[in-house]
Amino acid sequence: MPEVVGTEIRAGQTGRFSGEKGYPPMKNVRTTLLLAVMAWFCLGTPAQQSPPPGAQEQGKGGRGANGTGQGRAGRGAAQRNGKKTILAWADTRNGIAQHDSVSHALAVIERLGYESGLYNTYIRTDSNIISKHPLTTTGQPASGGPSLDNVDAIFFLGHREVELTAQQKSDLLSFVKDDGKGFVAAHTATTAFLSWPEFGEMLGGRYDEHPWGSAPGTVINEDPSFPATKHFPATFNLTDEFYQTKDYSRDKIHVVLRLDVSKMPPNQNIHRTDGDFPLAWAKMYGKGRVFYSSFAHDAKTWDNPDVYHMYFEAIKWALGLTDADITPRALQVATTVNSAPAR
Repeated sequence: MPEVVGTEIRAGQTGRFSGEKGYPPMKNVRTTLLLAVMAWFCLGTPAQQSPPPGAQEQGKGGRGANGTGQGRAGRGAAQRNGKKTILAWADTRNGIAQHDSVSHALAVIERLGYESGLYNTYIRTDSNIISKHPLTTTGQPASGGPSLDNVDAIFFLGHREVELTAQQKSDLLSFVKDDGKGFVAAHTATTAFLSWPEFGEMLGGRYDEHPWGSAPGTVINEDPSFPATKHFPATFNLTDEFYQTKDYSRDKIHVVLRLDVSKMPPNQNIHRTDGDFPLAWAKMYGKGRVFYSSFAHDAKTWDNPDVYHMYFEAIKWALGLTDADITPRALQVATTVNSAPAR
């Protein structure tokens, strides 16, 4: 029985707001694997079994293939079965203190689409596919697979400097700005491409340290009407590695979650004096929708239903499946900043 204290949301527990209609369940991976192995021994190999109901229809079938077992890439999953297609992209080769949670986070994003039947997911950690015309390592046109020409949105969890050509950078910006595609980014995304100003403009902010490391904090829900945050209460407690953000303007982003800095321990690495500490925001970049959240550092936090529900709803919004008023607005309530060093 999960322990719930007030409105505290603890990583790995069944969240207070989980189980709401429209949110896909996340299965226990170990249990699923164990049952699959038992079924294999009891019932025979998969080749001997009939496909599950609907496996060749639109629903959950055809995961990573064309739904017929052929597995040919074509022009993307959306054109094979009518569903949207997400590219979950996480190039971390140049990351500093690379996060062990990246693999699990990508798997969670894929699982949300699979179990909901809402979207298909390509998971990639190489960046050559960030192009409208990807090439192989030999310079030849890539054969099948994802590209910026056949996916509907990107979920990004890259880290620090990611090597892209000038043409790839142009294609990525155009993917959002001109083509109106979605871009959902998490945690380390604000550390990426620090030498590329246009990426920071698209994303809406830049990494500026994490003053407390991983620590418990109180999060303020600034917009409970936004699809990705409506399941959160007005304030809630969460333990995470809260990223401080710089180079942002509330004239350009719509903040939906922020850290209540007044309840954090004093820290001399807090760089703002107005108490503004955004943790999640939404914005437009040209025709495209962009969402970023500082959540989540640990793998177990990605198992928190309230956290992955946030990203699931953010993806739906970025895909244009839901709508929201994201008019930028100023900080409404100032807080006391504890910037003195801890004793």
